[in-house]
Formats: sequence, structure tokens, C-alpha cells
Amino acid sequence: MQMTLRWFGSKHDSVTLEQIRQIPGVKGVITTLYDIPAGEAWTLEDILKLKGEVNAGGLELAGIESVNIHDSIKIGLPDREGYIDNYITTLENLGKADIHLVCYNFMPVFDWTRADLAKVRPDGSTVLSYDQEIIDKIDPIKMFNEIDKKSNGFVLPGWEPERLGRVKELFEKYKDVDSEKLFENLVYFLKRIQSVCEQYDIKMAIHPDDPAWPVFNLPRIVTNKENVIRLLKAVDAKFNGLTFCSGSYGSNPNNDLCGIIHAAKGRIHFAHVRNLIHHAPGKFDEAAHLSSDGSFDMYEIMKALYETEFDGPIRPDHGRAIWGEVSMPGYGLYDRALGATYLNGLLEAIEKSH
Repeated sequence: MQMTLRWFGSKHDSVTLEQIRQIPGVKGVITTLYDIPAGEAWTLEDILKLKGEVNAGGLELAGIESVNIHDSIKIGLPDREGYIDNYITTLENLGKADIHLVCYNFMPVFDWTRADLAKVRPDGSTVLSYDQEIIDKIDPIKMFNEIDKKSNGFVLPGWEPERLGRVKELFEKYKDVDSEKLFENLVYFLKRIQSVCEQYDIKMAIHPDDPAWPVFNLPRIVTNKENVIRLLKAVDAKFNGLTFCSGSYGSNPNNDLCGIIHAAKGRIHFAHVRNLIHHAPGKFDEAAHLSSDGSFDMYEIMKALYETEFDGPIRPDHGRAIWGEVSMPGYGLYDRALGATYLNGLLEAIEKSH
């Protein structure tokens, strides 16, 4: 496994490459070109510039998170072919730049959803929090248009800024897209990009839906072991794989996290390992990575990844805001650095016990 940290670029991130390089055991970053709207092709020049910046900081660009997918592809509109062609161009250029991992998601309209971006814990730290009762009372259009007011002045990962002002329009476009239609459109997309992925050895790692159930009556299709297996069988090729995110799959306490890892052996290309604590069905807070701080056995999760011979990039995820740090919610330096060190400690113990 290669321990990495997500980095949002010198323009958007409060965390620097120099700081990331000083975290023990972290040798690379996962990043992307944040200012290119979904649907546009990435140029080789822009990709090489980004890679050069990371390398100059003494780190490896271990993968891309994310190359966002245009809504026309998810909805299945006639103009999706042009957007898929642009996506293929981007993949070609990533391959030419010797970058071989792309994390992406297929969630309609919204990426991850939370009720609170800074819930105060008893120790004074703050965390991302979800409460279905609160979400059910929220106007999603208003939430999207005001989310930037609660993000400490930072852009939020996955919340594509070009969607501002278009959320109502997007809800209308998705009104006839159920889970089966969304799944069919995902399979169509994967089959269209298969040849370029195989030509350049690019691994597509789909991120699970967060949380792992429908939100605002929008369909979710990557939520549990059953639909993971279905997707891997629908496009049964090595390039088509998963981002295993313990927090996203684990938002549903009925999901067997280690069971998902073992069911997807050989098809997990990327791992986000984080903890959260369940309070009631549909109500959870994110937590420190330490097992005892949340609801997950982090040792067992890391052991399952080791036993299934996962050898891709791994990163801590969604840290607490601690020690007075002001950053993008969930993506400060301090708690994620603690998380990376903790996960590396677990991995060392597991390796030495086998």
C-alpha cells in the first residue's frame, strides 16, 4: 500500500506540499485539476504542469480524484457522446503523463451530503455530521446555493461550482432517472472508455455513494456489497474497480466493510480509510481514525485490505478540525496527518504478524 494524502492544489488548499512531505510514511498525493468544469477535456500540458508541481515538492502524483462526469452522461442525454469523447481524451492524456488511477463517482446532482460541516465534539474539535431528520427538512436547492457560506471560504470537494444556479434545472432533468437507468448509464460509460483504459493501464475506481442510501429522492447505486458485485460483473474487466471508502460504505451500519473488501478482491484500486460513530439509524458523526473513537474496527479493515493483497494508494479521509486549524471542512492537515500515521502503524503491526 502507498500512503497518500488528498491535496487540493496550491490555489485551493490550506495545506502545502512541504507539510505533506513531512508526514512520516506519506510519499504521494491524490489531486486533480480543480478549475476545469465537468465535461471538458484535460490537456496534456495542464496535466504535466500539475504533475511537475507535485514532483517538485518531493512527492509522487499517485492518482487523480476526481475526473468529474458530466450530468448528461449520468442522465443518458443525446449529447453524452461528446462528453464521453472528452473524457476519453482526458484519459489518453493522463496515460501519456504516466498517471494510471482515476477515482470518480456517479452520484446525481450532489456529491457527499452532510447536515453539519462543523459539529462541536465534547473535546472541542469539530467534525462533519449527518442527521437524516435534519436533511429531510432542508430545501436541497437552497442548501447547494448556500453551502459555500459554511465552508470556511474554501471550495468543497465534489461540489462542482459550475452547478451553482442550475440545481433546480438538474433536479428536473433527473426526474425520470431511477436506479436502474442510472446503473445502465454507468455501464454504458464504462464500456465506452474500456479500450482507452486498457491501452494506457488506467484503473477506474468508483467511489461509493455518501451516504449509502438515496438522498433528496435521487437514486444511489454504489451502496453495498450486492450492487458492488453487480457492477464488477457487468463490466468484468480489471480496469473497472472500486475506491473502497470505509466511511461511505460504513454510513450504513448494516454493511459488512470487511465483507465488501473480500468480495471485491483484486478490484479495489484505491482506499479511503476513515472512522465514524453511529448514534441512530441515519444519524452519524465522523470521528478520529482511532478505532475506539468511532464505530469501526480499523485494525480489521486494514487487515482485510492486506489479506486481499491490496497494493494501491490509500489515504486517511475527513479529519476533525483540531488545534484551532481553519481549513476546508474535513481536510485540514493535523488530524489527517495523525490518521496517516495511525494507519501506517496498524499496517506495520499487521505485516509483522503475518
